[in-house]
Amino acid sequence: MTIRTIVVDDEKLAIQGLELRLGKLDDVEIVATCNNGREAIRKIKTLKPDLVFLDIQMPGFDGFSVVQGVMDIDPPMFVFVTAYSDHAVRAFEAQAIDYLMKPVEEDRLADTMVRIRERMGHRKQSEEVERLREVINEVAPEAAENIANDEEMQAGRFEQLINVKDRGQIFRVDVDTIERIDAAGDYMCIYTADNSLILRETMKDLEKRLDPRVFQRVHRSTIVNLNQVRQVKPHTNGECFLVLGSGAQVKVSRSYREVVARFVH
Repeated sequence: MTIRTIVVDDEKLAIQGLELRLGKLDDVEIVATCNNGREAIRKIKTLKPDLVFLDIQMPGFDGFSVVQGVMDIDPPMFVFVTAYSDHAVRAFEAQAIDYLMKPVEEDRLADTMVRIRERMGHRKQSEEVERLREVINEVAPEAAENIANDEEMQAGRFEQLINVKDRGQIFRVDVDTIERIDAAGDYMCIYTADNSLILRETMKDLEKRLDPRVFQRVHRSTIVNLNQVRQVKPHTNGECFLVLGSGAQVKVSRSYREVVARFVH
């Protein structure tokens, strides 16, 4: 599995440094390098890489503008590389896989690449599972029904308590108290009625641990506890807001309207 990669930085030495380190990895192919954000957007849309190492602080189009500029396609995985640590929160809000400080250390880069490979493996696996489900639905719908029934029987395997290490402490969170979960890159922001915690885990992995009959995605970056929904407020363009027990409001995008349908009888 080759990881097709683009490196973006307005500093030539920074590009050369990453090229040197990435060149030692057999499964990484650098398909392009870019010196500015506009060029990066063009290259990403044309070459469709798997991974982009992206400098944040660039003249004109900065790193965040690049991410925004490719949202009309299936975007690659992004790793932000910068000399400024105060961009970390925004980096994860922009769905970055990781955040590296300049100069990039080899050990830190190695950790990042482990996560990249895991993410690519999960992506490939999920695509294969989805194709298999489609085939089963077409040629053997009764088998698909059996699978669904088996999933119901397995409901007891979902976790009731989640351990969250945050701010140097370990919190044991009862999943029933969770109102919503927001994704920020590979970090999850878990909200209860009276607290918020940060968990380092992907949304896809966290979803596997939660009962899908209770926890449903209502946006590409938000999961809601349906038992915490107190009101549905229609909005424009087929969207709506869910009002939760704490009074917080969560927008439901049109892609997830079927989640709201269960509240309308």
